[in-house]
Amino acid sequence: MSKTNNYRWIIVILLFTATTINYLDRQIIGLLKPILEVEFSWTETNFARIVIAFTAAYAVGLLVFGWFIDKVGTKLGYTVTIIWWSVAGMLHALARSAFGFGVARVGLGLGEAGNYPAAVKTVAEWFPQKERALATGLFNAGTSIGVVAALLIVPWILNNYGWQEVFWITGAMGFVWLIFWLVFYEIPAKQKRLSAEEYRYIVSGQEAETKKKLPVKWFKLFTLPQTWALITGKGLIDPIYWFFLFWLPSYFSSTFKLDLKKPSLELMLIYLATTVGSIGGGYLSSWLIKRGWPTLKARKTVLIIFAGLELSIILAQFATDVWVAVGLISLAVAVHQAWATNVFTLASDLFPKQAVSSVVGIAGMAGAVGGIFFPMLVGDLLDTYKAAGNLSGGYNVLFTICGCTYLIAWLIIHLLTRKPKLVDISQLT
Repeated sequence: MSKTNNYRWIIVILLFTATTINYLDRQIIGLLKPILEVEFSWTETNFARIVIAFTAAYAVGLLVFGWFIDKVGTKLGYTVTIIWWSVAGMLHALARSAFGFGVARVGLGLGEAGNYPAAVKTVAEWFPQKERALATGLFNAGTSIGVVAALLIVPWILNNYGWQEVFWITGAMGFVWLIFWLVFYEIPAKQKRLSAEEYRYIVSGQEAETKKKLPVKWFKLFTLPQTWALITGKGLIDPIYWFFLFWLPSYFSSTFKLDLKKPSLELMLIYLATTVGSIGGGYLSSWLIKRGWPTLKARKTVLIIFAGLELSIILAQFATDVWVAVGLISLAVAVHQAWATNVFTLASDLFPKQAVSSVVGIAGMAGAVGGIFFPMLVGDLLDTYKAAGNLSGGYNVLFTICGCTYLIAWLIIHLLTRKPKLVDISQLT
């Protein structure tokens, strides 16, 4: 069997593809909203509750799959999660009411929650510390590519078939990915395609591991300030991206009269911008570390830069031209992904590999809990402004909230991580 010195980047391709499918399946409901709300007479509040059903299940799933993946490992853990969410995605086609879609979203949320705990743990296993942010940024770019793929695929299926077929066809993609995962993935110590040289490079750049695998006492993670820093970084910020993910198609449809039955160049450009942010954010902190910066200082420096840039989204409320709005929102979502990449990487910077999936699950759960409450605000606010004949005004209030939150999150993270120290496994057992 031929061996390679770059096999770890093949692993990133697998993670990127899984994340792409994850977000493609997730985004479909937002793209179909203008059609489904007419067919099933949804209000904005109905849609908000469907979003909440997903996010509540996602919160629970992050905790369960974070623990499960740390226990059974990345290969089996990823296999279970993608089978789960693919089946749930296909079952949306059977829904015939807001309640039915809510039930299907619960199944999807539970399954999709396993993607990030599995992916971040895989990066921790396969990459030295100085490359982790770049690897995370590359696989995290799948979030935007998945959304862009949805913008291309969904209109084509709608025009040739119907909304039910959208769910059947896209849900089946996860099973195609699973074949490649089972064939090409194994942890570095067991991967026969990995050269001895690359294995030494990977291991030499990682934290030392204890020979005995000690079980992590999950509740002890909540006693550490590092855990709460990650909870802050996800809990305050993730709901903002979920707002962009689920409501932007409707925003452009109502404000700028976009026809969502056709591929939308405006939305494609916005979501492609997140790819630049994801990869660029990971590259920037990795570049600073390679230049000799302490790891935590590099991560927090780029986070404060991104928090300042995010203030630009407040200007979206003054945009009267669609392309000005596209430019401002593109910058905002790109900066968000740059932020998210570095917050995810903090988990493997601050915690031993045995605990990475668990702490990512906890932090992700915080983001999902925020994603439960924020849509309540969004739905009520937009219904109120819509009733007053000023739906755009509701979006303007939301853009202002989004712009200010990042600086608040950074300050809390900074205060909780003033002592840059890796958590010892003995603190968790």
